Amino acid sequence: MLEKDEQRLQQLVQSLQQALIDIPAASGQYKSLRELKGKLRWPVAGKIIRHYGSSQTAGKISSRGVQIASVTGADVHAIARGRVVFADWLRGFGLLLILDHGGGYMSLYGHNSSLYKEVGESVDGAEVIAAVGSSGGLSRAGLYLELRKNGRPFDPGPWFKGKPAPLQAAR
Repeated sequence: MLEKDEQRLQQLVQSLQQALIDIPAASGQYKSLRELKGKLRWPVAGKIIRHYGSSQTAGKISSRGVQIASVTGADVHAIARGRVVFADWLRGFGLLLILDHGGGYMSLYGHNSSLYKEVGESVDGAEVIAAVGSSGGLSRAGLYLELRKNGRPFDPGPWFKGKPAPLQAAR
């Protein structure tokens, strides 16, 4: 089941990449995400409960992102300036929003209760883009965050300053 969900997400990202070739971002619109490595702020307050690469479903599949336990309705912030390339339901990921940051970089935000942005909209770094939820089969509220370069997921941890803010800081 999780393998099929991962395949769906991979196919979606590949089709988005193909579509983005035909719709280039305005030059100078985005600061390269690479320049922000180690400086990004986590998109939501909470606690990381699943790390990149950790085993899921009896070790058959590894997590391609991080799961941050949070509070239902908490604000989800864009990690950097970008444009919305997907904002809809995807089985296994619930309400999913994907931002294109240019240069082949994308950030994916899953399991939201609400999406506040639509495909084609530009967002600034730290702008509120969604609300934390448990859509797509989560047993508790949280945000699934994944970073990709040229369609391939990579460990988001080193790209952020410290840990997500504690939940009490979100209130």
